[in-house]
Amino acid sequence: MTQTPSPPSAGPTDAPAPGASETEVTLVILGASGDLTHRLLLPGLGTLLNTTGRYRITLIGAAVDELSAEAWAERVRSALASAGTKQARAGDVLARTRYVRLDVTDPAAIGPFASQLPADSVLYFALPPAITLRACEALVGVPLPAGLKLALEKPFGTSRATAQAANELLVRLVPERQIFRVDHFLGKATVLNLLGLRFTNRVLQPVWNAEHIESVQIVVDEALALEGRAGYYDRNGALKDMVQSHLLLVLALCAMEEVSTLDEREVRDLVVHTLRATQLWTGDPVTSSRRARYVAGRVGQREIPSYVDEEGVDPSRSTETLAEIDLRIETGRWAGVKFTLRSGKALGDERNAITVVFKPVPHVPTGFTGEAARNVLSIGMKPQTIALRLSTNGAGDKFDLEETVLAEDLGDSELRPYGEILEFLFAGDPLLSVRGDIAEECWRIVEPVLTAWAEDRVPLEEYRAGSAGPLAYA
Repeated sequence: MTQTPSPPSAGPTDAPAPGASETEVTLVILGASGDLTHRLLLPGLGTLLNTTGRYRITLIGAAVDELSAEAWAERVRSALASAGTKQARAGDVLARTRYVRLDVTDPAAIGPFASQLPADSVLYFALPPAITLRACEALVGVPLPAGLKLALEKPFGTSRATAQAANELLVRLVPERQIFRVDHFLGKATVLNLLGLRFTNRVLQPVWNAEHIESVQIVVDEALALEGRAGYYDRNGALKDMVQSHLLLVLALCAMEEVSTLDEREVRDLVVHTLRATQLWTGDPVTSSRRARYVAGRVGQREIPSYVDEEGVDPSRSTETLAEIDLRIETGRWAGVKFTLRSGKALGDERNAITVVFKPVPHVPTGFTGEAARNVLSIGMKPQTIALRLSTNGAGDKFDLEETVLAEDLGDSELRPYGEILEFLFAGDPLLSVRGDIAEECWRIVEPVLTAWAEDRVPLEEYRAGSAGPLAYA
């Protein structure tokens, strides 16, 4: 039987007094004994503490596992150390952390615990989505503290209908603005780079439309294979794991109308407006999508088995490890422009970029030899890079056209992705979170494809691990 834990304390009396500029934040991690907490959340917190002195954290870990105070403190210490957290900042967190054993699905346990949290606390569900929803159901009717913020990991539902049901449940607990559906692809650097490039450069802002752009590809190709994630991945596949969430959000940021301010409501209103106008390229999921799965091969120095032979995989599920969909956006800005979203695993070349292909110039003056190179803008999301392909005069014959690439490394943020997420959570700014209606629209777009694939109307192709992908990509 699960015991009801006592309410969180304010921290030990010998903890350093906060500075005048510091804000007290209580961060509660449900599922604190799991991999997400140790590998991503706590190191992300460590990088945030290194870059800002604005927050003083009371950290509470909660999970169903038995864990001593010493064992929890050591997990926190090692995770912060892995991020290079400054000793004084890490020491302050360790002085103000504790662990409670808690069955989050038991109303008699989680209700009293949550109701006694300080105002403006952050409740982070580092749990599988199904368990998160059960925990939220257990909180219905509980008098929650003012300003409580809920942070949830993707996927947000398994279909449009389940996403709608989950959204209805969540807003019974707190207002939408206090719900943070976390998508680490919406890190501050990625969002600001996209919006900054689009709206603060005269050379790009007026040509960002169908008159000048022919196509856009948003691609995340990974050299990583399954890497022990069969429990999650084999039930989802590349389309749900990457395209339905991450890549559709990037598409919306690439294609949204111009913002007047970086206010979270305006940005997210324009994101959902773009998604509502997004349809399959041909209207037919069979001709607008492609799926494939890797077979045995070599990636670098690693021998990769066929996906169906990976531990934990059920071959009967026909799970894809590469997914591609072609889309159109039915607005005047984007009429006739094809947007291709693709993500695959165990590929020979890693690629994580937005590629904007411009239309050819309408006329090349007589006298130039060779073809004018198509202008192509590549925006790397990880690492943050930018490259622009231009047509220029040759170094030898000045009438001979050649291709020149201007490239720059934009540098990565000092914050790890989860540090950026936590920074916006602590500030109560949902700019980088996925609003409920956005999650529903993402499911609407991909559901016809999921249905066609489930009915085997789209062939499941194969590609060798370490190759460029299916034949057309090789």
